[in-house]
Amino acid sequence: MATGKALSKAGLADLAVLGGPALFTGDLHVGRPNIGERAHLMARIEAMLDSRWLTNDGPLVAEFEAAVASRHAVRHCVATNNATAGLQIAIKALGMTGEVILPSFTFVATAHSLRWLDLTPIFCDVDPATHLMDPAEVERLITPRTGGILGVHLWGQACAPEALSDLARQHRLPLLFDAAHALGCSHRGQPIGGAGDAEVLSFHATKVANAFEGGAILTNDGTLADRLRRMRNFGFRGTDHVDILGINAKMPEVCAAMGLTSLEALDEFISVNRRNFAAYRQGLAGLPGIRLHEAPAGDEVNHHYVILEVDEQAAGVSRDELVRWLRAEGVLARRYFHPGCHRMAPYRAEDPLAAARLPVTDRLSAQVLALPTGTAMTAAAVEELCRLLGFLAANAAPIRRRLIDLTSPKAA
Repeated sequence: MATGKALSKAGLADLAVLGGPALFTGDLHVGRPNIGERAHLMARIEAMLDSRWLTNDGPLVAEFEAAVASRHAVRHCVATNNATAGLQIAIKALGMTGEVILPSFTFVATAHSLRWLDLTPIFCDVDPATHLMDPAEVERLITPRTGGILGVHLWGQACAPEALSDLARQHRLPLLFDAAHALGCSHRGQPIGGAGDAEVLSFHATKVANAFEGGAILTNDGTLADRLRRMRNFGFRGTDHVDILGINAKMPEVCAAMGLTSLEALDEFISVNRRNFAAYRQGLAGLPGIRLHEAPAGDEVNHHYVILEVDEQAAGVSRDELVRWLRAEGVLARRYFHPGCHRMAPYRAEDPLAAARLPVTDRLSAQVLALPTGTAMTAAAVEELCRLLGFLAANAAPIRRRLIDLTSPKAA
């Protein structure tokens, strides 16, 4: 968070990128961890140490799984050491084969989870308004080689669960959702988590609530849940009998302790995010070419992602310029998700023609900007940041000229 009183920017010379002091004396991070009640966490850790039960499906993991399942109104929650491992064992347990359709506009771990298991990601374009995978595009990409669909609940919005479920049933395909962003979110009045065959939450340190590091697979299928539990524990059924291929994806007790402590404070975290989002909405209103992304009607999101779309032609400034200039001021804004999975290794070499079918993904990858929020961000800092954004956009042309002057041979 900002440490100390924010400095006002009276003119161009005050800008940090032009040699002035940074506006924020402590960096404002995207995804800085939210911390719950420390006394509760320490009490859980002390009890864990007293019991000497540190891992292997301990009581804290069982309590954590029950709490997550209750929050998301599903029958089963299978905790994992991280969400990527959760995706991988869910993909394996569902028997996905061949090609799997997913958006390119997502964190690369979604695609890596497939490729690591020797499956072929088939990247699908997204809806320009919601940024979510377009079911019409999914249907167009289904072929006899398709072995699954992997949707992503981006920014906490539900990724067309009804339409994708219909497609999955029609084509007899397993349907999995990457729900890394969706803790505490709902769709049409129902908690996210029960769609498709399974959904995977993330409890990484940067998420709205964290377990230091962790994941959770949600499902209403008891047979699948049993299979997932064995797969996360080397395939063991009982003490010494292995009857399925497995890995070590267990969540340790200390992570469950943090997860439970975070869940206790989740509503408070979301309330702070909602306050910050309202301040951003007010502070950015009227800025030409800069649009604050809002969830579609019917979805309740945790507001853990404050997302802007920067239209360079209308705003007079590019997204990448704003990122550089904001970072100089101590605002570590992020280019989510740049440049898109299809332009990263190994996918760009394996499917060099992917960009031709992903025009919306490419546009968003060049325009989307994520701003800081969470309990480390104050409403006053949000207001000051909005004023800074307005100043940078309004003065982009002279800032560029001065930067050229500073780096020219004459200046040297």
